[in-house]
Amino acid sequence: MARIGVEQSLSDVQEALQAKGHEIVQLQQEHDAEGCDCCVITGQDQNVMGEQQTVTEGAVINAHGLTAEEICQQVESRVNQQ
Repeated sequence: MARIGVEQSLSDVQEALQAKGHEIVQLQQEHDAEGCDCCVITGQDQNVMGEQQTVTEGAVINAHGLTAEEICQQVESRVNQQ
């Protein structure tokens, strides 16, 4: 399955993705996203300064307002597109 980076505070999302067989990497620092197929963020730390430094080639999913199941669906949809 895919290697998914998930922000530490999204434990319910981490558990749901693990149950589907994905490898989970907790995103605590920028370089943690390297090698991930997809990343899930809370949206609280979005790019306020306007800097554009790409750490991963994978999709980034903003979890704000989504359930764990909705996030899992988005992750699987984007990973299957690659």
